[in-house]
Amino acid sequence: MNYKSTRDNNEVVTASQAILKGLAKDGGLYVPESMPKLSVSFDELAKMNYREVAYTVMKEFLTDFTEEELKYCIDSAYDSKFDTPEIAPIKKADGAYFLELFHGKTIAFKDMALSILPYLLTTSAKKNNVKNEIVILTATSGDTGKAALAGFADVKGTKIIVFYPKDGVSPVQEKQMVTQKGDNTYVVGITGNFDDAQTGVKNMFNDADLAKLMDDNGYQFSSANSINIGRLVPQIVYYVYAYSRLVKDGVVAAGDKINVDVPTGNFGNILASYYAKAMGLPIDRFICASNENKVLFDFFKTGTYDRNRDFILTSSPSMDILISSNLERLIYKIAGNDSDKNVELMKSLSEKGVYEITDDMKAQLDEFYGGFTTEEGTAEIISKIYKEDNYIIDTHTAVAAHVYNQYVADTNDTKPTVIASTASPYKFARSVMTAIDPAYDSKTDFELIDELNKLSNVAIPQAIEDIRSAPILHDTVVDSKDMCAQVKKILNI
Repeated sequence: MNYKSTRDNNEVVTASQAILKGLAKDGGLYVPESMPKLSVSFDELAKMNYREVAYTVMKEFLTDFTEEELKYCIDSAYDSKFDTPEIAPIKKADGAYFLELFHGKTIAFKDMALSILPYLLTTSAKKNNVKNEIVILTATSGDTGKAALAGFADVKGTKIIVFYPKDGVSPVQEKQMVTQKGDNTYVVGITGNFDDAQTGVKNMFNDADLAKLMDDNGYQFSSANSINIGRLVPQIVYYVYAYSRLVKDGVVAAGDKINVDVPTGNFGNILASYYAKAMGLPIDRFICASNENKVLFDFFKTGTYDRNRDFILTSSPSMDILISSNLERLIYKIAGNDSDKNVELMKSLSEKGVYEITDDMKAQLDEFYGGFTTEEGTAEIISKIYKEDNYIIDTHTAVAAHVYNQYVADTNDTKPTVIASTASPYKFARSVMTAIDPAYDSKTDFELIDELNKLSNVAIPQAIEDIRSAPILHDTVVDSKDMCAQVKKILNI
């Protein structure tokens, strides 16, 4: 299995090379040359644990890893750092099946992939005889940053630099990042939004002069964002695992169709479910849930992607994104794997902030249902599910839950639906608790966490306890235009 760039069909690399590079040299994203199929039956998958399902899925994509190498990466990642033995348990509420992806070290779904990425990356470096120190360069809208920092902290042969929007993440998200320990970790706030941070990172990846300067000083960039195929492949696993649990629990018979509903910003999480279907998972509809930054909703409705709009700060900050990087992989696919057509569209997005797909391309998106939720709708569904099911969800999961209700009302389709529950409610305690009762707004953040503990009867995660009194270790803030200069300063080049 080799990988090619969405912007140049002639650039072909192995899986380990794609993981090391992160982004292709032409700015494209790596995609599999062909989509592999699941090699075992759903009944067999139902008998497997999470690690076994992970190996079954990932060995089809990472074919230049030996069985020993891949199992080492999987076993090292999915261990006692997760606070449930199932790794990703499913809870039924509000007529849907919530796939809890937040039981890792940093209580967000990013842990599912970022627990394994450091092992995949260092194994890839050995396989390719890399002598440079690898600098993980990442932009975050809140969750990727902490998960990547936790994964790469003190990993030999790496440094990690995370940029985040200073006023665009929750207090808990920020505290998690700026208290991160590790001699190789660097956290930098920017005066700008996530799209500014993401654009700055992409520009550095595409800067040939910077790459030469880095190489001359013994460094090379890689990415922990979902643009890295080493992030995307592990995310496919949990959709396959979720389906296998529904089969195991008798919710569906092997081969029965389900729907998948994902709160979506950068499009990586829902794209993983799309790849899972391509592997043979019987998914009928992909419900793409947006918050008030509804650029994806508008795209699925009209076929026009237009980032020229106001950027709105919401209670689901990890979805406050107007440039959905991973959508490029889908665009490339529906363009018939035509890298020239994809380049034309991405150039239009870069230069004009907008592109429009053809009618033929739009016809291939029938599997997707786009919906969006207002701030009021997000709060309403949190309150509803708590009162009716005694189950508390975070704001991002609430966006998906609200859109699920819209979808059922619009279509009368009630087939079993897996909702990607992407973060612990403890991470967004103020928004969650004030949705349940506005009177909670008078309390401090950590008082709210204690109140949430009383309401939910769910133990306060260690990730929260760790930051109660942790000292601030990272306090640098720069303008987005100074990101490259800050990287050079950190690396002393």
